[in-house]
Amino acid sequence: MKVLIPFLGKTRETYLDAGIRDYAGRLGRFATVDLPVLRERHHRKEPDEVIKAAEAAQLMEQAAAAPLRVALDPQGKIPDSEELAALLTQWEDQGIGTVCFLIGGHLGLHRLVLDQAHLTLSLSRLTFTHEMTRLILLEQLYRAWTIKAGHKYHK
Repeated sequence: MKVLIPFLGKTRETYLDAGIRDYAGRLGRFATVDLPVLRERHHRKEPDEVIKAAEAAQLMEQAAAAPLRVALDPQGKIPDSEELAALLTQWEDQGIGTVCFLIGGHLGLHRLVLDQAHLTLSLSRLTFTHEMTRLILLEQLYRAWTIKAGHKYHK
């Protein structure tokens, strides 16, 4: 399976970038990981809806070929680690080759992305920055695959 997670802009915090690279490498034992960095094409002085719409267009262009799009949003279903592992197993059993996880920018996801996602998940009831969300998602995907593989990492 391929995991596609387009990033809206670079990860600015070096400690988060190091963690992202670490977990992407670990996850690479179980899946192909693609983390394209999309260039920010808006100006911070633009209205929030204009920024979110521009980000949505970039994200949906990246996700266009993915048979499964999963949006990350605070209003989504909050799976535990075992449930996420079961979802991965289900998707693999269905022959889904690529899963695209969509993380919004600092303003969150535009309604267009949420409407076009096949599934909306939340990583927590807590609020995280979009850069932290990248790391947390990769760690949770790694954890889910270790559960599937019967490794002790989860315990």
